[in-house]
Amino acid sequence: MTGLFITLEGPEGAGKTTQLARLEARLRGTGRCVTVTREPGGTPLGMRVREVVLDPTLEMGPLSEFLLYSASRAQLVQDVLRPALERGDVVLCDRYFDSSLAYQGAGRGLPLALLRDLTREVTGGLTPDLTLLLDLDPAVGLARAAQRGQADRLEQADLAFHQRVRAGFLELAQAEAQRFAVLDAAQSADAVEAQLWAAVESKL
Repeated sequence: MTGLFITLEGPEGAGKTTQLARLEARLRGTGRCVTVTREPGGTPLGMRVREVVLDPTLEMGPLSEFLLYSASRAQLVQDVLRPALERGDVVLCDRYFDSSLAYQGAGRGLPLALLRDLTREVTGGLTPDLTLLLDLDPAVGLARAAQRGQADRLEQADLAFHQRVRAGFLELAQAEAQRFAVLDAAQSADAVEAQLWAAVESKL
């Protein structure tokens, strides 16, 4: 595969959607072919899964939650990610398997070894070339997210859960420092964009 695979990760309200749109515009401005997608979502199956896992009226166990995300991920890899990378595109994905390690692993308490083993099968070992982690205090992020309207099922989890998720992301970034770029999402959107672009340029 000749493309470049970049993922954006982070807690709720960190500004991933904003930064992904800015990054897409910059990349297209350089003449590159860009594929933009997200998790869960990106395929018809993935969008159905997204409706289920974020539905605040539903209750589900941690393993069920992880398996639903994994089903969406498997379809995304097959239908979107691998074909785009084989075409030579720069692929931007709003969340990928690191979110499961942080949310269902650190946050929900599922064993990381189990999550990693199944994720390898689901993705066929497809790993990002660069992961941009937008780090933010969970209390600040949840306050930002609340401004968007009704909280989804994950946003409704308590602060302690979101603190564990943040810690999980930072542990992942420390363990794989060559793949991760950690950005302070408490800064202005312009400042975050500048640091994010510097990290991407180093990979281009």
